[in-house]
Amino acid sequence: MAVRKKGASHIKQLHRLNRIEGQIRGISKMVEDQRYCIDIVSQIRAVKSALSSLEGKIVEEHLDHCVHKAISSKDRKEAEQTVSEIKDLLKKSIK
Repeated sequence: MAVRKKGASHIKQLHRLNRIEGQIRGISKMVEDQRYCIDIVSQIRAVKSALSSLEGKIVEEHLDHCVHKAISSKDRKEAEQTVSEIKDLLKKSIK
């Protein structure tokens, strides 16, 4: 796995993660305060949706940049490894 310098998209992802972290802290507070269960579940669903959306954006960026770069590099081993990583990720997502 290659590590890259933080670009604009990574900074946006960190901002989104910080918002999600805040939502999770809010859910913890709701549980502590014994708030109405349906309200708690609604917030959990919102966090799951936010995480799913972020996951999609990260996978999309990976395809647009990392996978494209690996395939364009003409390094067959790198390209095969990158495609294999995507296949493994998709297999895990289907389960």
